[in-house]
Amino acid sequence: MIRTSRRQFLLAGGAAALLVACGDDAKTSDLSVVLRNTNGKLFVPGESRLAISLVDSTQTLVGTGPKTLQAAVVDQQGKEVVGKLTADLHADKIPQAYWPFRFTIPAAGFYQLRVDGVSSTTANFGVFDPREVTMPYIGSVLAPFDTPTVADHRGVEPYCSLTPNPCPLHDVTLTDALKTGKPVVYMIGTPAHCQTGACAPALEFLVATHARVGDAVTMVHADVYADNAGTTFAPAVVAVGIDYEPVVYFCKPDGTIVDRLDGIWDQAEIDQRVDALTAA
Repeated sequence: MIRTSRRQFLLAGGAAALLVACGDDAKTSDLSVVLRNTNGKLFVPGESRLAISLVDSTQTLVGTGPKTLQAAVVDQQGKEVVGKLTADLHADKIPQAYWPFRFTIPAAGFYQLRVDGVSSTTANFGVFDPREVTMPYIGSVLAPFDTPTVADHRGVEPYCSLTPNPCPLHDVTLTDALKTGKPVVYMIGTPAHCQTGACAPALEFLVATHARVGDAVTMVHADVYADNAGTTFAPAVVAVGIDYEPVVYFCKPDGTIVDRLDGIWDQAEIDQRVDALTAA
């Protein structure tokens, strides 16, 4: 069960307690690094995606920045584990710029992402033994679950909080999606209640990608709350055991998770990851 408060849950996918804002004229040397991932047990040895944003001296998320950032991953002793990392700027139709670093960590432990060219350069994160991780991770198999559909809301009202109209990713349950023999993309997020400004566009981007790729991929969305007031977590959230949102899982037809986006993404990145899934 999730034991975080509603506010903690909504902010877990953002940067600390920062709300949506832009500081486009800030100098890079005056900016600091913040993670866009939860601090929970999320990563296991292997490929990881670590998204960062930058904040200015007033702790305001910036809306733009360098086209690329360079970084390295070091261990607790300061030894470089992964070097010469580059992340491109992503700010496609979102108010908050971010940079997603992808790298492979071979062993569990605690690490720092050291980013070049900003005043506060480090971001701490952990990599855990899979036996310690309860949330779905890359390489695990996504368990079937009967998510709300248009035909059967399963006690979740509204079954989709995207406004003004529910999204079209509620035709089948996740259980049925995993029986189609096609790749599956499964998103959990709450457009109506997210306080970081990332959830509504994140779902809209996925809907746009769905319209582009058609039935090559089966896509399913589950909302976070079972009630319109946002006071009770939906069964889909409890089933997966996440303590943050939004998240989207990319699965092979057998349900094996081969990729995952956490916290924030834009149209360009969701398109890239879906295309990589269909090309595999």
